[in-house]
Amino acid sequence: MEADSLWIEELSPSGETIADYRIGADDVADSLVITPASDKSVFRVDGVTIGIGFHWQQKESQCFEGSLRVLRQDSLLVLINDIDIERYLESVISSEMSADAPTELLRAHAIASRSWLLSQIEREHSRETRAEVPGEVKVWYDRDDHLLFDVCADDHCQRYQGVSRRTNDRVARAVRDTQGQILTADGTVCDARFSKCCGGVTEEFENCWEPTHYSYLEAKRDDTESLPVPDLKDESAATEWIEGRPDAFCANPGTEVLATLLNSYDRATADYYRWTVTYRADSLGILIADKSGLDLGYIKRLEPLERGTSGRITRLRIVGDRDSIIIGKELEIRRTLSPSHLYSSAFTAAVEGEGPEARITLNGAGWGHGVGMCQIGAAVMATRGYKYPEILSHYFPGATITQAWGELGINN
Repeated sequence: MEADSLWIEELSPSGETIADYRIGADDVADSLVITPASDKSVFRVDGVTIGIGFHWQQKESQCFEGSLRVLRQDSLLVLINDIDIERYLESVISSEMSADAPTELLRAHAIASRSWLLSQIEREHSRETRAEVPGEVKVWYDRDDHLLFDVCADDHCQRYQGVSRRTNDRVARAVRDTQGQILTADGTVCDARFSKCCGGVTEEFENCWEPTHYSYLEAKRDDTESLPVPDLKDESAATEWIEGRPDAFCANPGTEVLATLLNSYDRATADYYRWTVTYRADSLGILIADKSGLDLGYIKRLEPLERGTSGRITRLRIVGDRDSIIIGKELEIRRTLSPSHLYSSAFTAAVEGEGPEARITLNGAGWGHGVGMCQIGAAVMATRGYKYPEILSHYFPGATITQAWGELGINN
């Protein structure tokens, strides 16, 4: 977390203030460590921004266990929370979804989140990767700029919004029930990715990030039938799939499941499986210029050049009346075509009319990158009686649940 100044209160278990700290950049030399008075006290930090850059961005007060390190980085303060992994996971699971989510989903998510965290700690830090050729910009992002700490607290990594999200004991029990369990494949910890809604078919890792294939992150239909995975790299097949509504676990969760799964700020729409966004051609051109610095004029058409296994566009040609550009990968496309982010890059684009006042309608599928576990699909599986090993086996085929603490020699 970054801030110009911090107001931190240390609270007793009863919520009474033990001490308060008002910290500005001038108060910190290299670093400042704030240690709690007891293992039961928490720190409250006001004005924390969550959902940075997304449509649900907002500020809130958050409470944290463990110690706090305050670092000065140029004119900003960086707040780092040192905490036990298992306690960290209790907050992550409650932040990524509602603490009222189905128990088997909570258990599955605890293992996936623990696996992802350990896989990131084991690998070298990476930064934004950008490959540019004339007329094309290809960018993918993965833990960029995280050189001072292991993972950030927002959607870029895993949501970690402190102890205030623990509204009941169900999440703590789910973490305890799976304590130390991780997913492994070929002797290594799985990079267990997840997103809100795959849109019916999961995406492969290399279509969103670096060109590395993981066997447990392959294209799968989000159902347990023996239906083949459609070839959504083919434009006509992708169009039929996205503009239709094929059956899948994540297709019809129902408002009751969404209410138990998603925190309030995630329920902006009742349908993440299929969605529609419409722009005027001139407004979209202004938006693209604002987001990318590219003045293409009003937008005449959007041409998918390459799609991934879920139908998500990985290379997109944007044609304006002044110029054109090819962009990718999926997150760069989502950022460029929205004031915040499109729900996903799995969309078709239809143009009605001509000139600056033409209307460009995006019909889309899914929410997020679509790699690994589909959270809404997994929630539906849990409500239908699937146990967490079955859920994980469905979304991470070939991976094995392994005991990390002790068995693999990894310390908590």
